[in-house]
Amino acid sequence: MTSLEFTSQVQKISLTLRPAAMNLTRDADDAKDLVQETLLKALLNKDKFKAGTNLKAWLYTIMRNTFINNYNKITKRSSNIDSTEYFQYFNTDQNYITHNGATSDFVVRDINEAIAGLGTDYRTPFMMYYIGYKYMEIAEKLQIPIGTVKNRIHIARKELKSALQVYAPVGASAGDVSEAVED
Repeated sequence: MTSLEFTSQVQKISLTLRPAAMNLTRDADDAKDLVQETLLKALLNKDKFKAGTNLKAWLYTIMRNTFINNYNKITKRSSNIDSTEYFQYFNTDQNYITHNGATSDFVVRDINEAIAGLGTDYRTPFMMYYIGYKYMEIAEKLQIPIGTVKNRIHIARKELKSALQVYAPVGASAGDVSEAVED
């Protein structure tokens, strides 16, 4: 496919990209920017397009990946890890607020103690995951393999499940409790 043919086909398909960009961004100006950035990337990387494949799907993939990358840049978290930040979010969990404030105080204290009882190697990745970090981000920030991150979070969940068994609903199986800890 020649450059002229490629450019012509991209130009025809570009009209169908805007509605999809609107679905992703929910903003007309951002959608225009996303389509423009997608077309720029497509034209700069036309040598990577294989003739005979679906050009429209290739453009949609570029657009989706561009949107995700831009979103991740905007929402990137700071690399400062402070355990007080974890407990600030943890203590405001509305799931444990009851009419009797003393009961919720006991629950929160027991949860905080259970978390504090975890080894640092397990507590740090678990709390990072709890406040919203992705496995890959945790691995990068702690400079450990992603498999190690997943394993440490899994072990932390198991230890918390065991330590907080007293809060399991009557008749609940072990799987029900682990699901509650994972949420």
